[in-house]
Amino acid sequence: MAKGVCVNGCKRPRGGGEDGEEPRGARKKRRLGDGGVCPHGPKPKEKSSRLSAALFGEDCEISHDQMYELLKYAALGKCHNATQPSWCHIYHQSHLAGVVVIVLHEMSQLHFYKFYLQFKHLRKVFRHRFTLPPSSANFLANLYGEGANLNPQSTAQGSTSTSSQCIPNSSNLQWDPIIQKYGEEKQGLTSYTLTLEELKKNDYPMKGSPGCEDYMHTECDQQRTDSSPLFGLDCEMCLTAKGNEVTHVSLVDAQGQCLLNELVKPESRIVNYRTRFSGITRKILLPVKTKLADIQTRLKKMLPRDAVLVGHSLNADLQALQMIHPSVIDTSLLFARNEGRRFKLKFLAKAVLGKEIQCEQKLGHDPAEDARAALELAQFFIEQGPAKVAELNLEMLLTTERLTEISQNKSALQLQQNTIQRQLNDPPHLSKPCFLDCLQMTGQKPLLLGRQELDSSGLCQSNLSTSNKQILQRALKDVPLSTFSIIQFSLDPEYVAPHLLAGICEKVKVKLTDMLTIYAGPFDESFCLKSVKKEFGRCGPIRSLTVVTETYQVQRPVTGTMLDCDVLIKELELDIENEGVIYVAGLKKSLTETDLQEEFSQLKDLEALFLPRDLQSGKHRNCCFLKFQKSESAVDALGVINGWAMRGSRLRSRKALAPGHLWRWIWQMDHHNGKQRGDSLCEKKEQQSDPEQELRKKLKKLDQHIWKLYRSLQNNTLCVVLFPGVNRKRWRLTRLYSSVRFLCPVDKDIP
Repeated sequence: MAKGVCVNGCKRPRGGGEDGEEPRGARKKRRLGDGGVCPHGPKPKEKSSRLSAALFGEDCEISHDQMYELLKYAALGKCHNATQPSWCHIYHQSHLAGVVVIVLHEMSQLHFYKFYLQFKHLRKVFRHRFTLPPSSANFLANLYGEGANLNPQSTAQGSTSTSSQCIPNSSNLQWDPIIQKYGEEKQGLTSYTLTLEELKKNDYPMKGSPGCEDYMHTECDQQRTDSSPLFGLDCEMCLTAKGNEVTHVSLVDAQGQCLLNELVKPESRIVNYRTRFSGITRKILLPVKTKLADIQTRLKKMLPRDAVLVGHSLNADLQALQMIHPSVIDTSLLFARNEGRRFKLKFLAKAVLGKEIQCEQKLGHDPAEDARAALELAQFFIEQGPAKVAELNLEMLLTTERLTEISQNKSALQLQQNTIQRQLNDPPHLSKPCFLDCLQMTGQKPLLLGRQELDSSGLCQSNLSTSNKQILQRALKDVPLSTFSIIQFSLDPEYVAPHLLAGICEKVKVKLTDMLTIYAGPFDESFCLKSVKKEFGRCGPIRSLTVVTETYQVQRPVTGTMLDCDVLIKELELDIENEGVIYVAGLKKSLTETDLQEEFSQLKDLEALFLPRDLQSGKHRNCCFLKFQKSESAVDALGVINGWAMRGSRLRSRKALAPGHLWRWIWQMDHHNGKQRGDSLCEKKEQQSDPEQELRKKLKKLDQHIWKLYRSLQNNTLCVVLFPGVNRKRWRLTRLYSSVRFLCPVDKDIP
C-alpha cells in the first residue's frame, strides 16, 4: 500500500484565545509591560523557517531516501555537513525549533480519503501532501537511517563514517574560490566593487573604449564609501536589425522599492522578440512611446553622485543602455567560481536567498524581480561575509540540482521502469547512516513514543499496550523538550482486518464513480449521440456515455455513498491544497503548455500551469489546471474566463476540486478494475458495518489528537504526518489506490 505524507512547512503563531490559546493581546502586553513601550527599542523581526515543496502536477511521489534527506537536513542543518533535500527546500533551517514526525501505523491514503470529512484538522493545517512507495524494510529505519541502535554509549564508539558526518569540514574553505579572492573577514561594499582592470576585462563600457564614444555617462563620480547607496539594475532585450536593444528596464533601491519599471521602444526593427526570456510581444510594445534616450536621461537624474549599481552580468545591461557607470558590483563575479565559470542568477536566488525567480510557468523574466534578487544577493554577501557564503557550498548544491534535473528529464519509459523497480520489495542498497546518532553526540536525545520507545539506555523497546490517549499525554509533556520527535499512533487489530480494508476500497471506488457521473435529459428520440458527447466534452474528458431509455431513471439515483456528497464537494473546494487553483476545460488538444501560457498570460498572478496527459496515449487532455499566487486572483480569473465563454469561447472553468495528479489514479482505475460500476444502473443499498462506524469515530478522535499535539508545538517547528500503510502481506488488497489524492468530480458544475 502506498503511503501518504502530510507536511507542514512550519508552525506559526496563531491568535484568538479559543481552545486554550493565548488571547491576541496578551502576548504583546506581557512583552511590553504596562507602559506598552519596550525599553530596549523595537525588537527585530525574527526569521521564520518555511518549506518550499509544492509539486503541481500528476506525479507527487517521493522516495524513502528523499524523506530521509528532508528529516536529516531539518534535524542537523549545514553545521553537520547535511545538505538541502534534492526535491524541496527548507529556508532558515537554523531557526527551526524542532522536528516532529507523527506516524499513523496501519493507515494509508485510502483511510485519509475514505474518511476525508473526519480528518477535519489534518486536511486544513497541512499544506504539502505527497505519496510514498511501499516498503518491506523497517519503516522507522527508513526515516532516520540504519546501522545504529540509538544507544548513546555505543554511538560514541560507533563507526568512523557515521561520526565524520557530524563534524564540519571547515579546513576545505581555504580552497574555496570566494575565500581565495576575498579572504574570510567581512568587508565593506567598496571591497566588492569591480576594479578598473576587472571592468575592462569583463567588457564594461568605459570612457575611451572602442564603440563607447556616443555612450552617456551617469556622472556619478563622487568618492565611494561603505555607506554609499546600492541600486539594483536589470534590462530585458530583444534582437533587432542593429543587435540587442533594450525593451524593458527596472531600477530598485536598497530597500527593494522599484524606482523605475519602463518598457522601451527600440529604434530598429525587431527580428526576434525572444519572448521566452524577455516577456515582450509585439502587442505589448505596440502602444509604447518611450525611447532609449528618455530612459538614459531619467537614470542619470535618479542616481546620486556616489551610487553603486548592482546587477548580474551588468556589463550586458549597460552596453544595451549605452551608458557608462564607474562603480558596479557584479553578482556573477562576486560569487566566484573556478576557471572563469559563473553561477546563474536563478540558481543563486534559490540557493542563497531561498527565492524562486524566472519561473518557467511565467512568460519571460521580470527585470524588477531580477534586479531585486541581484541587489539582495550583494547585500547578503556584504552582511554575512565571504566565510558564511563559502559555507553554503554552492558547487555541491548546483551539482545536486543538475542531477535532479537530469532525473526529471528522463523519458516516460524510464520513469515507469523506476517506479516499478521501487515497488519490487526494495532491492538491496547501501544502508543510510542514522542521523539521530549525531543528535545524541551533541547531547540532544531524540524522543520516540508509541509502538517503539527509547529506554533509559537509548535502546528501542516495544510497547504495544500503550493507548493513543496515553501517547498523546506523554507527547504533550515531552515533545517541547526534544529537538527531534517521532510520535506513533496506531489502530486496534480489528480495524485493519483484510475484509474491512477490501470493503473500504470498494466503497471508495463506488463513491468516486458516483461523483464523476452526471445524468442529463430527456432528449428527443431523434437526438444525435455525437452532438451530446461534443457538448458535454467541453466540460472535460468523458470516460463513457450510456443511453438510458427508462424515463424514471433519468434522475440521479440516491444511494448511501451520495448522502454526504454536497458537503464533501464543498470541503474539497475549501481544501488548502486546492487554494488558488482553478480548472479550465474546452481546450484544443493541439495546444501545448507554451501556447496556453501565452493565452493565459494576461491573468494576474498566474504561478503555474498543469496540462494533464492520457497516460496510455501520452496525448494532452482538453483541460488544464491553473495555480495562482493569491486566491483573489483565482476568483478574478474565473470571471475573466467565464466572460470569454459568454462571448462565444469554448472554455469553461470553475474552482478546482482536486490536484492534477488525480488523473493518474482515475487512469489506473479504468485500466485495472475492468468494468466499472458506473456502467450499470442497478444500485445496491449501502449499509455501513459496525466496525466501519467505529473506525470512523476512531479516526475522528485521532484527528483531534493530532490537532492538540500540533497546537502545543513551538513556532517554527517542522511537522510531518505519515500514513505508512498496512502490513506488507495485506498490501496487494489496496495497491490500486496507491495514487489516490482527492476523490471528487473534476468535470462537473461547470458554468
